[in-house]
Amino acid sequence: MAFIQTFRNLQVYQLARKNTQRIFLITRSFPAEEKYCLVNQIRRSSRAVNAIIAEAWARRSYPAAFANKISEALGEAMETQAWLDHAMDCKYIAQKEFNELDSSWQHIGGMLRRMMEKTSDFCRNTNRKN
Repeated sequence: MAFIQTFRNLQVYQLARKNTQRIFLITRSFPAEEKYCLVNQIRRSSRAVNAIIAEAWARRSYPAAFANKISEALGEAMETQAWLDHAMDCKYIAQKEFNELDSSWQHIGGMLRRMMEKTSDFCRNTNRKN
């Protein structure tokens, strides 16, 4: 694994950030009555993935805490997929757009699962600068 200086260097962080922006842009066209329901929920869960990854990075000195935070990020990624299901069911997004977003969030989930499996790779040498 290449040397990673900050959480922003993690591919999973970068991919989640890109897809969180996609979620933001598509939800701008959702009906006004969804502003405090579906829009709020899907934006919150997608944004939480990056925030939790950053928090996990800060907790690398404690492998169990790191793995727990990555597990929480995985849960938020999957919650985002569930909200995408609702958006498609309500016909707020087209099937093609749903498939692309769902696939991206599934990939993010896979990356997070691999991080949990390789916790020791991320938690060694944590005396380096964050």
